[in-house]
Amino acid sequence: MGKAMNLTLMANESEQTSLIRSSAAGISDADQDIPDPHDELAAELNALRQHSKNIAIIGSRNIPLPHQQLIESLAYMLAKEGNAIITSGGSSGTNAAAIRGAMRANPQKLQVILPQTIGHQPSDVQDQLIGVPNIQEHPEWNMMTLADASRLCNREIVDACQQLIIFLTHDSNTLLTAIEYAEDTRKMVTAFYLD
Repeated sequence: MGKAMNLTLMANESEQTSLIRSSAAGISDADQDIPDPHDELAAELNALRQHSKNIAIIGSRNIPLPHQQLIESLAYMLAKEGNAIITSGGSSGTNAAAIRGAMRANPQKLQVILPQTIGHQPSDVQDQLIGVPNIQEHPEWNMMTLADASRLCNREIVDACQQLIIFLTHDSNTLLTAIEYAEDTRKMVTAFYLD
């Protein structure tokens, strides 16, 4: 019994010593579980562990129908799992497929950020946006070229997400700029090059 008490006392002393060391270093047990924000791998693993995320899906308008169907299925499954899908407007291609998929799964999980106002969108885009509950317009960008407004829009989409899924070609400057910005702001980026 004396040995058992001795071991218990030693264990308690060891725990107290480690608590004192942690306190002296200014680190609590809870702080030890928080990943270093400068450690990219830890940040990515932490993001993967989250059950639901804000996921941006953007990309090229000029993609084949089979790719659009895959993107629509991807957006559908991600929204069904409780993730918020963030995209922009588009009558065809990546953004349109993401809108269709998220709308089928759960319209409340879809956020569409437009580079300008709905009135500045082509009629087929306006038609597609009917029934989308969460649309953010930018009337202050109406006087810009669509390319310039799209760059700002993509930046806002990246700011709103934790992960960016992007479909593009190697010569798509606007989308390549979005990837650079996402990487600079430490977002998870999954890029699918179509060429």
